[in-house]
Amino acid sequence: MTTKELSQLYYLNREIENCQRKLEELEYQRGCSPVIIDDMPHGKGPAKSRVEQLAAEIVDLKAIIHAKQIECIHERNRLERYIADIPDSITRQIFEYRFADCLPWEQVAACMGGENSGESVRKRCNRYLKSTENANLVTECPV
Repeated sequence: MTTKELSQLYYLNREIENCQRKLEELEYQRGCSPVIIDDMPHGKGPAKSRVEQLAAEIVDLKAIIHAKQIECIHERNRLERYIADIPDSITRQIFEYRFADCLPWEQVAACMGGENSGESVRKRCNRYLKSTENANLVTECPV
């Protein structure tokens, strides 16, 4: 697995946060938009009121958020299965803090304790990824 694949959970969470922020804005607009009620007849046609447009956008955005949340659950499960297969406990913890909990390297180092720095835990992570990449190349090469 690559760092790009490992980081997908982080980026999915960011997408969900952005969509939820947009949803809050739309719901705020819906609550603030005045509804004009009059007894004048309205023309035929596809024209929708602003409230109807906002309602449709809100429904669509809620569906998108729900789909991304399901994708996030699947990605987290895939990530946790990968992390569970790491044989070394320290490396496994580093991956858990960094990729499952989405912590920055300095916080990962603080969670690990000891004399660890953000740089040292990052290097350990990269060494593990490089070693598994090399192991995969060796097993995939037909000799």
